[in-house]
Amino acid sequence: MTIISFGTLRASQGDIRGRVNSNERRRVCRMGNTKSSALSKELLEELKSNTKYSESELCTWYQSFLKECPGGKISKQQFEGIYASFFPNADPTDYARHVFRSFDTNADGTLDFKEYIVALHLTSGGKTLQKLEWAFALYDVDGNGTISKNEILEIVRSIFNMIPDNDQKNLPEDENTPEKRAEKVWEFFGKKENDKVSEGEFIQGVMDNNDILRLIQYDEPQKIKDKLKEKKQ
Repeated sequence: MTIISFGTLRASQGDIRGRVNSNERRRVCRMGNTKSSALSKELLEELKSNTKYSESELCTWYQSFLKECPGGKISKQQFEGIYASFFPNADPTDYARHVFRSFDTNADGTLDFKEYIVALHLTSGGKTLQKLEWAFALYDVDGNGTISKNEILEIVRSIFNMIPDNDQKNLPEDENTPEKRAEKVWEFFGKKENDKVSEGEFIQGVMDNNDILRLIQYDEPQKIKDKLKEKKQ
């Protein structure tokens, strides 16, 4: 699933992995138990079990995280700033806000290291099911466990805000506005205007139909055009 991921944060602050030696990694993992400096053994084991990262990688990420966010949290404003730097000719604010919400699992208005690493894992190498579960959370704007047509439209509008006006002209005629794209997605699910889509229906629908996957995510307009041409050949 294509999003501007936390991997871009790594790129924006430089990949420090090559500059952090094993002694420094061990030091970061063994730091005291203060909230601002500790990577507890329990959290380390939990992240090793639930992500693709090794202990060495997690300790490196932790040092990088604390350098960028000394308070141990990423604010929504910081997160939006990361997105903005990658879309100089568009407005990613709304989409970044929704992505931030989907990863802020405790709804405290910040992302801690655990939320950060889980987000990084999902967007850079998570399993398909995990990514689809995240996508559902993204589209479930009010968090009530179902998705409405209006919620799909809200996220699709935020995606369109990231696409410069000139590039939107390259989109297919039947999906070149947020309203058209949302309608197309809703039709794929076979739902009536005021129906809801459950998480199971959402995941199964996307797995069964690549067109739904293409429509619910951000992609460069020219890539979309090329994909459609390949499909017709």
